[in-house]
Amino acid sequence: MTRSHPPRRSRRTTAIARAAAAAVLAVASLATAQTAIAAPAPDSAGAHGAPGMQGISAQAPLTVAQKSALLQVAKDTWAFFEKDTDPVTHLPLDNLGPGTTRGAYTSAANIGVYLEAVVSAGDLGIIPRPRERALISSTLDTVATLKRSHGFLFQWYDTGNGHTILNPGAADCSTETTPKQDNCSFLSAVDNGWYASGLLVARQALPELRKQIDALIQPMDFSIFYDDRAQTACNTNPAIAGNQPTGQMYGGYYADQGPAGYHNGAIYSDPRIAMYIGMGLHQMPGDVWWRTWRTLPPKQCPTDPDFSWQGQWPVAGDWQKYTDPQSGKAFNVWEGHYTYPGTSLTFLPTWGGGMFEAMLANEIVPETTWGQNGFGLADVRTAQVQEKYATETLGFPVWGMSPSSTPDDTGGYGVYGAAGQKFPAGQALAQCPGCANESTVTPHASFTALGVLPQDAFANIQKLRTLYPGSYTPDGGFYDAVNPATGAIGHRRLVLDQSMIMMALDNALRDGAIRRHFADDPASWAAKTYLGMETMTLK
Repeated sequence: MTRSHPPRRSRRTTAIARAAAAAVLAVASLATAQTAIAAPAPDSAGAHGAPGMQGISAQAPLTVAQKSALLQVAKDTWAFFEKDTDPVTHLPLDNLGPGTTRGAYTSAANIGVYLEAVVSAGDLGIIPRPRERALISSTLDTVATLKRSHGFLFQWYDTGNGHTILNPGAADCSTETTPKQDNCSFLSAVDNGWYASGLLVARQALPELRKQIDALIQPMDFSIFYDDRAQTACNTNPAIAGNQPTGQMYGGYYADQGPAGYHNGAIYSDPRIAMYIGMGLHQMPGDVWWRTWRTLPPKQCPTDPDFSWQGQWPVAGDWQKYTDPQSGKAFNVWEGHYTYPGTSLTFLPTWGGGMFEAMLANEIVPETTWGQNGFGLADVRTAQVQEKYATETLGFPVWGMSPSSTPDDTGGYGVYGAAGQKFPAGQALAQCPGCANESTVTPHASFTALGVLPQDAFANIQKLRTLYPGSYTPDGGFYDAVNPATGAIGHRRLVLDQSMIMMALDNALRDGAIRRHFADDPASWAAKTYLGMETMTLK
């Protein structure tokens, strides 16, 4: 299908990461909780008899009846995946719908989260283990034949033949005879972070496939995404053209050409999955954790950029010293936070107020277990801000804004978020409040909140089905987008978003099963170490 609206990952690369090249993208920290956070209750034994990994939550856990209802949602959602893979290549299609439309292209992120969705279906008993193993193995057989560089996948592939393509519906990259800095040569750091996460989860869930999976992990070199140029005591290095930050992660790498010209300067955003894994594979130093910003920082040096344009200014917080556990180097880290207007609720904003950027990492990495004084607490705050803004300020009956399909049948895609556009200047909820649209709710957002606001998230899921009955069908689960003001629905499902739903349900119903698979992998050591070190509460 030829489509002028690339799906989430490509759109994020262009609309957000390239904006970061000019604005030096970053996000935020947090402070004291407004509501009490429940300490992690003793979890029941998980899928492998190990302690569960639900972590901190602001509400009571799901009941048996609620879990039963969600298991049926998982079964209905799995029906989408039964139709979504190419029958020859076994690659996941980017999307299905509206109607008989099939988005016959895929990406590194799509492949990674698809693997995790299959593992989730196995964990939940929706498919038997032999079927789980066969699905993953057949997909990886094809992945092993795809064109790669430094062990990583390129931006887009045709699911019919596995060829790299410039964009969905565009020309085969074999027609491009001279290398260009475009998607035919682009290796996305964040997309390949999700791809790698799927491999790590699958090799723990299915150890019998370890040899096949290790052959794909072994050539990966996350160091190509790390900016190892000289650091300074300032926020940036004025000796480098453009006064750029160093010690951070580039947004990507152009094969045979070099790194992309912008950084993923926002640690509380979805690219952090690549940082967790890059450090875990000993291919990125701890510098990348400390040099990447929590909020856009105040100046340390006269040459530092002026970040007063961000959503809230001045940003409350302080500088904290951390000593890296590997190198022993000291880092000065700005621990700032945004505050919800009129309250004491503090939180970490994403770029445009989108939910998956904040929450998806916690479906894989047990942030709410390992980072209870930092990013795990930030995950709780994100869900609270999303619910409060949508229901109290926008007046919606449902909540959960995140990039998704448009709520119509055009096949479009939109960057949606709780950006705080209803608040005065300087009191926004996002780094870039004008970069998002506040009209659309997407179901995957509610599912990613099941671990931190289980009762409110469950109620919101039920309300979506009740108020907008056309948003859900038994042969695929939720469609991707609803306009809560008009009731309009986008009759399309994205493999990325449906996979988020499957992972979230596996975690909610099996005591953090996907998180446990990741935690069992040796590469998880870095996430556990660095999440446990950081304390973001105000003094």
